[in-house]
Amino acid sequence: MADDVQTQVLTSDVLRRWARAALAALHEARAEIDELNVFPVPDGDTGTNIYLTWQAACEALPDGDLSFAEAVSAFGRGALLGARGNSGVITSQLVRACGIRLARVQNPGPVDLADAMVQAADAAYGAVAKPVEGTMLTVARAAANAAVAAASNGTLADVCLAAVKAAREALAETTGQLEALRRAGVVDAGGAGLVVILGAMEMVVTGRAPRPGTGVPARVPPPVEDTHELDPDGPAYEVMYLLDTSDDEVAEFRRRLDGLGDSVVVVGGDGLWNVHVHTDDVGAAIEAGIGIGRPHRIRVTHFADQGPKAPKTGRAVIAVAAGAGLAALFAEAGAIVVTGGPGRRCSTGELLAAIERSHAPEVVLLPNDNDSIGVAEAAAMAARQNGVRVAVIPTRAQVQGLAAIAVHDAHRSFDDDVVQLSAAAGQTRHGAVTIAVKDAWTMAGTCRIGDALGVVDGDFALITDDLISAATGVVDRLLGGGGELMTVVRGEGATAELVDALVRHVRRNRRDVDVVVYDGGQQRYPLLIGVE
Repeated sequence: MADDVQTQVLTSDVLRRWARAALAALHEARAEIDELNVFPVPDGDTGTNIYLTWQAACEALPDGDLSFAEAVSAFGRGALLGARGNSGVITSQLVRACGIRLARVQNPGPVDLADAMVQAADAAYGAVAKPVEGTMLTVARAAANAAVAAASNGTLADVCLAAVKAAREALAETTGQLEALRRAGVVDAGGAGLVVILGAMEMVVTGRAPRPGTGVPARVPPPVEDTHELDPDGPAYEVMYLLDTSDDEVAEFRRRLDGLGDSVVVVGGDGLWNVHVHTDDVGAAIEAGIGIGRPHRIRVTHFADQGPKAPKTGRAVIAVAAGAGLAALFAEAGAIVVTGGPGRRCSTGELLAAIERSHAPEVVLLPNDNDSIGVAEAAAMAARQNGVRVAVIPTRAQVQGLAAIAVHDAHRSFDDDVVQLSAAAGQTRHGAVTIAVKDAWTMAGTCRIGDALGVVDGDFALITDDLISAATGVVDRLLGGGGELMTVVRGEGATAELVDALVRHVRRNRRDVDVVVYDGGQQRYPLLIGVE
């Protein structure tokens, strides 16, 4: 909730509150903004791109005692590195340019904010090879001009109120400024995102309660005579990348990109630039960057794969595998495999990349490791923001993942499939054996280097002299609660003698239990054991 008093100067605390308020507002408005998106291409992701760009900026803003200059610099760099899409790139340029101006003074006030908004609008226009009115550029310019008019004798709150009012009025006029918007009966999507961001600033600076709703204007009926479909003609690809190059090279580079396509945006500074272009020649767009520096984080989107189309069908299961053999087992069962597990846990980015590669509207994640569940949840949250339906089955061990995927059925409803996989995983007790690599205290007592350790449901339960004793002890505890099927996954360091001894032990003492043995190839744990 905003403060009850108006903010008089900009501080790092004000920046943090504005960043959080805008992120929440963009999250609420994201779907509505996506629906507005018809320019420059009808790909329906402007709200998502602005939201993810802003989220990256927020994540780059450190906690702790920072000067305003330090905070605004970190925020701007985060926006630049996390920019997504044409609208996200322009948003990042507005943020960065505004921050550069504000960082020059201590305790920036009304005049400083107004000047910063002007410089931000100038920078955004300058970053676009062919600026088009009726876009978020128009909204940014209108807000900046109104801020300047209010700053001469006004407070920080007056500047914000004037800027937001002008931005909303300019946004409403965009419908009549672009033919594509007029035909669709909508305002500019990027401009709508900017209004949401400015509205959050107004709330923080003035201390007022947030406006009801998202602030995104409702769709207006299009003229009857113009209800025919929009012409899809235009460049086939969107190319984006970060570019390390000298600032002196950028003007000519931008002109070269302009000859290769349209929607050219090049923003940044101090040797790091974010590049965006729509083109038919992907290779030439990337080679232009290679000619003057180092392109990285290259993303290419084929517009034919975007925008309105029939809903995708299918469901993907993504499993984290701790060894080559386990990877083969999951792949054979139909899963997309991500390498992970103890010693080499996967990242959120790797899981997100796998979700994107699947091109599936429904995804089930099997982390198969207790410490990877949080990573999977983070990846799922990010994927949901892109419209993918994702469920995380909290599998804490590889054998639970194997049990889950064994009952996967893509012909069931998504909810039913998730329930079945969750039940199979939950009904699988799991254990393992390993060798202590240092002296330590465990739940089973103090172990020494070289001791054999038995793990039951994630806790150390046994300390023995050899792996065979540890393995049979783990199995006895797992089977103590009943069970019909035991799965043994052989890892690195597992001898044939160890596996044979364990299988003989089970068959001698529990003839009612079936035993299956797989080669998993996992490190650190010679045996993984599951009982269903």
